Amino acid sequence: MELESYRYIAIDGPIGAGKTSLATRLATLWGAQALLEQPEGNPFLAEFYRDAARHAFQTQAFFLLQRMGQLQAPLDPALAEGRFIADFMLEKNILFAQLTLAGDELALYDALHRQLQPQVRIPDLVIHLQAPPEVLQARIGARGIAMEQAISLDYLQRLSECYSHFFYHYEDAPVLTVNTEHLDPAHNDADLAILLQHIQQMHGKRAFLNHGG
Repeated sequence: MELESYRYIAIDGPIGAGKTSLATRLATLWGAQALLEQPEGNPFLAEFYRDAARHAFQTQAFFLLQRMGQLQAPLDPALAEGRFIADFMLEKNILFAQLTLAGDELALYDALHRQLQPQVRIPDLVIHLQAPPEVLQARIGARGIAMEQAISLDYLQRLSECYSHFFYHYEDAPVLTVNTEHLDPAHNDADLAILLQHIQQMHGKRAFLNHGG
């Protein structure tokens, strides 16, 4: 499939995998609109990192509504000929909710998510970024965002497993899974060329890119 045929690409994966950097690079390369997460706009997030049990539902509910609003752009008829690169999928909301909510709160959140899910456009391609939890934690530490420093290795391990399980069963769009431990297409031109080649050569619903270090 030619690269120009992908009008809407969603990039997702655990914290620290490199989603935003890659989405920004691809959007610039293709003259596409970048749909980027806005975690700084969530007034509950800092408190969530300090006391997850108390603030999880408010945090996840805000993200669900915020991301729904952002994902209206690919459905706008006035933008039908445009290209979009997102650094998230709506489905990520339920993955994080499953890690942070339980009981009635999780059931309520799941019901809200199911009501909203049909209102978003399905991507032409999903790029699933992954890396070992130790690498993710090191990247989070290096970027120095204060409220992220409390994220534990165990949380990153569980989150990575949730993503792997989700994409193993995901059938709505083709998925290219990329191990970013030794691959940095957002900042390295040679690595970007490798990624673009794999995107162009994709056939079927699944492909994997694991570039050794």
